[in-house]
Amino acid sequence: MEDQSVVDVGDVRLAYRTWGDPFGSPVVLLHGLGGSAASWEAAAGLLGEQWRVYALDLRGHGESDWPDEYSFELMRDDVLGFLDECELDRVGLVGHSMGGVVAHLLAQEHADRVERLVLVESPPPFPSEPKPAAEPEGPVDYDWAVVAPIRAEVADPDPGWAAGLGEIVAPTLMIAGGPESTMPQGRLQDMASLIPDCRLITIGGGHRVHEVHPDQVAQQITEFFTS
Repeated sequence: MEDQSVVDVGDVRLAYRTWGDPFGSPVVLLHGLGGSAASWEAAAGLLGEQWRVYALDLRGHGESDWPDEYSFELMRDDVLGFLDECELDRVGLVGHSMGGVVAHLLAQEHADRVERLVLVESPPPFPSEPKPAAEPEGPVDYDWAVVAPIRAEVADPDPGWAAGLGEIVAPTLMIAGGPESTMPQGRLQDMASLIPDCRLITIGGGHRVHEVHPDQVAQQITEFFTS
């Protein structure tokens, strides 16, 4: 059964959903740009059969506050505050795309809080050509103001992000979406090679592999967390 809750982290109220046994080992899921906790629904339901699953709406997305101030570091700090408020000492941390950047930044800066790390189609922290974004015509459930600063940081990341990959001590699994994805798959391999204990697998299905193949993604995460 899925439950929805909110928690105040500093000046930002974060919405989140939970699945599974309240006393199970905690797994935290982070969504991509323009997404929400709902993007994890199918996979989270499967993971909830074994874990206590938390899926957040990051700032500027879904039911969380839209504070008009956005960066990966702010989102990282939000997630750390969420762990503190929910009294989650060490977690399995899973991030898709933008959420993957937030996840590996947290694992770099706060290694004691991340038991295992899963990065699903996470943008590699290397300079790239910025991708233009067309403002949606209809209403969306995220703050359009979040798009420009996040895309700018993806295209021109802090050099410390790549250097910090070598400081990740959590065993790490990277999941790629294969040739259907818009993410540069070769650069994902480059990223994986910089993380000390990392394995990269390709499931296929494109950038939103966790939505296209939630059963396979949930199975790979479960096997990784129990290995």
